[in-house]
Amino acid sequence: MKISTCLMTAALAGVVFAGSACTAKAVDDTKKDASAAIDATKSGAVKAIEATKQAGEETADVAKDVAQKTADVASAAGAAMSDGWITAKLKTKFADEILLNGSDINVDTFDHVVTLKGTVLTAAAKARAEVMASGTEGVARVVNELVVKQG
Repeated sequence: MKISTCLMTAALAGVVFAGSACTAKAVDDTKKDASAAIDATKSGAVKAIEATKQAGEETADVAKDVAQKTADVASAAGAAMSDGWITAKLKTKFADEILLNGSDINVDTFDHVVTLKGTVLTAAAKARAEVMASGTEGVARVVNELVVKQG
């Protein structure tokens, strides 16, 4: 029986050693797998960050192009609108000016040059209309063809 007890003890000791060896190998394998997963995650994150940066740079380039094109269109439209704006502004100013009551003033604007035509009641009204026109934002020059109405 002593041999059997010895065999049993030896077999049990072998199982314990073998079991702990298996457990240590499993732990090592798990560590290796986790390390590989962490490396893959880091690599994926770096690629995602680079792709995001590239997309951001491309978006910025497109935004700059759109801004430039918008500025070009606004500039072209601004020149055409400025003549209309000048004409409207002067008509409003003339309507509010007491000295110009009873006047019949036609305002034409082309390339920021204002031409005043029509009739006014006094020489002072003619001069006042010219001063008002030349003092309006965007006006480069005034051509005063107003006629003082007699009688």
